[in-house]
Amino acid sequence: MNIMLRVGINGYGTIGRRVAYAVSLQDDMKVSGIIKTKPDYISKAASKEFNIYVPDKASEKKFDEAGIKIKGDLGKLIEDSEVIVDCTPEGRGKENIRIYQDRKIKAVFQGGEDADIAESSFNAYSNFNESVGKSYVRVVSCNTTGLARTISPINDLLGVRRVNATLIRRATDQNDSTKGPINSVEPSLKFPSHHSPDLKTVLHVPEVETVAIKVPTTLMHVHVVELTLGRQGKAEDAVSAWMQRKRVFVLSGKDGRSSTAQIMDMAREIGRNRSDLYEIAVWKESVNASGDKLRYVQAVHQESDVVPENVDAIRAMFQLLPQADSVEKTDRSMKISGSVI
Repeated sequence: MNIMLRVGINGYGTIGRRVAYAVSLQDDMKVSGIIKTKPDYISKAASKEFNIYVPDKASEKKFDEAGIKIKGDLGKLIEDSEVIVDCTPEGRGKENIRIYQDRKIKAVFQGGEDADIAESSFNAYSNFNESVGKSYVRVVSCNTTGLARTISPINDLLGVRRVNATLIRRATDQNDSTKGPINSVEPSLKFPSHHSPDLKTVLHVPEVETVAIKVPTTLMHVHVVELTLGRQGKAEDAVSAWMQRKRVFVLSGKDGRSSTAQIMDMAREIGRNRSDLYEIAVWKESVNASGDKLRYVQAVHQESDVVPENVDAIRAMFQLLPQADSVEKTDRSMKISGSVI
């Protein structure tokens, strides 16, 4: 008899709606409900698939007037769930964790929260076992997830002594019309950027230096990565290591996928839900090994790369499956195939 873990989603924005979809694909968990704050077009669409809850009873009237049936408030969602995936806006988790602790329910937080909100930070490849049996786990940010995904296999194969990465960041998500920059490039003015300590929470390498630059695009982040290796290796070694991890695409720019726009178009062409690319895309031509250095360029779809991590984090917390089995199960259900395409 399969366990069907009841998962509540607090917040149904960019990440929340994708986590809800991913959970709905699993045969060992189900979505007990989602929290929405406004009776907008997203709420109306979601109500056809999921039970809708609101943050508090004061919000119920707005949904009633919009003709959207409400099952209850956050307290009721907690009663109806065994774990909450908190996908509320950055910083809100500090308030919400008090509620979860009072109600004695486990919770998964996102990378916008500070690391100390949880008992552990999580990446499925690099430190799955550190979250086994924990009650409060934080899935690291999209950028940190992207770095951990591709560095972890190299660390396992050759060892990594130092990470240097330049993160060229998208300005905002595609459905956000309020943020920028619109016509400028904004460098971070602090070395390292906050991604450096964040990466160290999930990937145990001696030195990490990062810098971030925000540019006016909404499609993807691009990372330029240089690793100082524990022992020398070849570019082919790195590509082979990535090909064994399905959450990494190794692709070629020679066949028309030399930009983030073309990569996202590829996601549409292969029929991905919401045109998402869960995998980290590494350009094969960019991979260069020289002495103890390995360099490469990768693209990160900020709206979706953390989604499979949320599913695996839940399994780790409830000890449903060991690392390899959980990752394989999540990949299979979400049709994450990896390899060279």
